[in-house]
Amino acid sequence: MKKSTAEIIREYGPFSDVEHVAGVTYDGQHVWFASGDRLNALNPKTGKQVRTIDVAAHAGTAFDGRHLFQLSGDRIQKIDPNTGRVLATIAAPGGAGSGLAWAEGTLWMGQYRNRKIHQIDPRTGEVLRTIESNRFVTGVTWTDGELWHATSEGDESDLRRVDPRTGEVLEKLNMPPGTSVSGLESDGGDQFFCGGEGSGKVRVVRRPGRRSA
Repeated sequence: MKKSTAEIIREYGPFSDVEHVAGVTYDGQHVWFASGDRLNALNPKTGKQVRTIDVAAHAGTAFDGRHLFQLSGDRIQKIDPNTGRVLATIAAPGGAGSGLAWAEGTLWMGQYRNRKIHQIDPRTGEVLRTIESNRFVTGVTWTDGELWHATSEGDESDLRRVDPRTGEVLEKLNMPPGTSVSGLESDGGDQFFCGGEGSGKVRVVRRPGRRSA
């Protein structure tokens, strides 16, 4: 397993009326982050909030190229980002989730205390696959065929690249002491957007260079 220290290259926030940043996703233009009673759209170039959607948003957030998906309690909500309307809901496996990501037509949901990641049918909520972790799972993302997830335990937090079949940890980026991650998303390139939990911030961590096959 390859280990290194996470390189934080930018911080956004704290933001007005945002006490806690949970799930994070990216639609190619804006970073969306959950903050309890709303979703917030952030322009990553300017660092400014440009829009909010009033919807229960307590945990993971995902984007499928057209719709937002938002965890709230024991439900996953499908949201039209243009109107803010909740179009559908499905039950979250196990009654709750933390991180949320979209990949290959399915949702991937982290379960915090159960230390698991579930691949989910977005229409029915059926669990298609389960990956075990040995740490609390706080965020999930896919990029270039790689599955990464964020962890938190005690005062330590890290980002991990894992084998999507076995859960084996292949690479680990240790966050600086006292810096927790509450949501994780890739920009599709060399950056991760990380929710900053009670700091009220969104942090950008450099993704390690692409590996040859």
